[in-house]
Amino acid sequence: MNQPQQTQRPPGGTGEMTPRPRDEMRDYVGRDLLRDRTALITGGDSGIGRAVAVAFAKEGADVAIAYLTEHGDAEHTASLVREQGRRCLLLPGDLADAAQCERVVTDTVRDLGGLHVLVNNVATQLEHDSFDEISDEQWTHTFDVNIHSYFRVTAAALRHIPEGGAIVNSGSVNGLRGNKKLIDYSATKGAVHAWTMAMAQSLVPRGIRVNCVAPGPVWTPLIPATMPEEHVEKFGQQAPMGRAADPDELAPSYVFLAANQLSSYYTGEVMAALGGETTPG
Repeated sequence: MNQPQQTQRPPGGTGEMTPRPRDEMRDYVGRDLLRDRTALITGGDSGIGRAVAVAFAKEGADVAIAYLTEHGDAEHTASLVREQGRRCLLLPGDLADAAQCERVVTDTVRDLGGLHVLVNNVATQLEHDSFDEISDEQWTHTFDVNIHSYFRVTAAALRHIPEGGAIVNSGSVNGLRGNKKLIDYSATKGAVHAWTMAMAQSLVPRGIRVNCVAPGPVWTPLIPATMPEEHVEKFGQQAPMGRAADPDELAPSYVFLAANQLSSYYTGEVMAALGGETTPG
């Protein structure tokens, strides 16, 4: 897949992307692996979050979606979930704010009746040519969204997730090998990976599994909204497969890690989906 030069204002939207990503799981057939479970997905309005939400719904789960301001994308994702006969709760707000992290869990439990699976997926990034261009404000904001929200949402969720529950975090190849143009983003994703492994060890006695999916390049609204046009045009071509992934190609990994029937002996894993690249480290 090659994409033309394009740009959007952050946080970006699916409707303006050329080509449109495959993110609706149209060909996916569920097997009731998450029947009558409830999932909260942060950053669930579009991209990987949308594909995971639809896949979970096809597996029988009700879904809550936390997102910033992308109401059109969120409503479309909700319609895809509801097409499967499952409930979908939309939770707009800034997860850089600690109170919002608490609120999305409280509202999920109140309106959907419980919480069994948490997907920490929300992220922000901004490219810079030099470390000197990263302001203290940007550094702090990136950490607030990309790792502090994971801690805060998880802390609130663990008051409700029962034994047999699962947490799946979204990491990145940039957290495995770094990226000189995404220094703060890379640092947060490295933190997500280490935090996943540490939390998995901590929660074994409670019977709650914690894993991570660390993708390579994925074609989502974050890319044209945060990268220069010339980088967007070449995005993903460095992968051995010569292209970026579509969200539909990543969502089954989240199903695998969320479903006890498939992954009951998996915890503390960072699953790297890199399009043929050997996992760094």
